Amino acid sequence: QPRLAESGGGLVQPGGSLRLSCTSYEFALDYYAIAWFRQAPGKGREGVSCISSTDGRIYYADSVRGRFTVTRDNPERTVYLQMNDLKSEDTAVYYCVTDGGYCKHYLTGNGDPGAWGRGTQVTVSS
Repeated sequence: QPRLAESGGGLVQPGGSLRLSCTSYEFALDYYAIAWFRQAPGKGREGVSCISSTDGRIYYADSVRGRFTVTRDNPERTVYLQMNDLKSEDTAVYYCVTDGGYCKHYLTGNGDPGAWGRGTQVTVSS
């Protein structure tokens, strides 16, 4: 299954910003939707955002809408998650994964997402 590499996490103060990257070193991303998930300590995995490959649709969780922006750079084989106005509740390990062409796993919990990577830690704390 396709595997992606996440990077860009770190420690940031509340109200700060980070940009996460999700890069493919093995295959082109043009035909894949890319979903971002996160998992906070002691909690289940939560969908954050997904950008489709086919119809240009972008989805955001209510908790991040207006603060997070996802973009894709297909020639660079990278999808970015720009996170602004970060809050303590955004603290989590963030993962990206391929999600077919239409974000099926992100939207329904079904589908056949790609392999999960190691993720990147985001810590929001003063």
